[in-house]
Amino acid sequence: MDRDQARKMKEQLAAFARELAERHGVVATPRSLEGHTTGERVSEAADVVRAPTLALGLVPQGEGGFGIAVRYRLGVPRARSIVRKVTAEIGPDADVRRTGRIRPVSELGPRPPAPTSLASGDTDRRRPIRPGVSIGHVAVTAGTLGAFVTRTTPGSDGALYALSNYHVLAGSPEARPGDVVLQPGPADGGLAPGDRIGELTQVVDLDALEPAATDAAIARLDRVPVDFEYPVGRVVKTARALGGEIVGKVGRTTAITRGRVTAIELDDVIVGYEDLGALSFDDQIEIESLDDGPFSRGGDSGALVYREDGVALGLLFAGSESGGRSGKGLTYANPIDQVLEILGIELAREATHPFG
Repeated sequence: MDRDQARKMKEQLAAFARELAERHGVVATPRSLEGHTTGERVSEAADVVRAPTLALGLVPQGEGGFGIAVRYRLGVPRARSIVRKVTAEIGPDADVRRTGRIRPVSELGPRPPAPTSLASGDTDRRRPIRPGVSIGHVAVTAGTLGAFVTRTTPGSDGALYALSNYHVLAGSPEARPGDVVLQPGPADGGLAPGDRIGELTQVVDLDALEPAATDAAIARLDRVPVDFEYPVGRVVKTARALGGEIVGKVGRTTAITRGRVTAIELDDVIVGYEDLGALSFDDQIEIESLDDGPFSRGGDSGALVYREDGVALGLLFAGSESGGRSGKGLTYANPIDQVLEILGIELAREATHPFG
């Protein structure tokens, strides 16, 4: 199928899958909570984590064609029954994987995420600060500094900001602009005021009642020195993932890893947050590791995902319990152009910061 045909089939299958789930008497996705009172909807949103839901997207095939990615989390009979019926509609173009539960990458594995002693990435205090180092809200464990960005809104002051995830730079609905951000993150020994590098500035609100597009936030940096370099050099360009790309990232826990984009435009990716319940994400990127270990682990949240030629594709935010070549889980990323557009920012193209 070409891309347009695959997108149309995905849309039809999504409606079919929701209908099948409703026949089984389960909550299909947060979309199914419309019409309930707020208290009921929040309570039922948490149950989505345990419901047999499907994520559907596009998977690249030979000669520029696309198949349909079918991802299911639970191996219970109801889920397998829905998967069989959906894949029967697709035929040979179906690419089916069981992922297990999906969580923000800061919440995978041991808590706090991947103790400092077990992390192979950069958990130390670093000046200049650089992409891939440990970072976090003063009340959060630790995540990864993904990129340096500037605001594109009219009248912006040219200040430099750190880009990472909502659950790294904010961490809870109680967080407020002006909250202290540390490098390293608290789980790696960061303490205020000595390790302060900036303050929370803006978050993309996450709501259990509506499908989300990004898990992202920015922090305005203080007068701290910065290093813009990634393992592939400066990253200033972005692109839309097309599927099949070889990608890399540098993260706080697993350092430099390589992977392949195995699915794009995934909708209804259900991610279980400890504080927000189950959230549904649309238009997501899926990545599997090309190494023996996983592409990401707890603490890699917020890392920038880039192609081998240094073009940014996504912002890493979640991972699954299983799946992928290593069997140790798949990684999910927000399309980077979507992140930048929603926050009104762009990747920093030159060292405008006074200490850059």
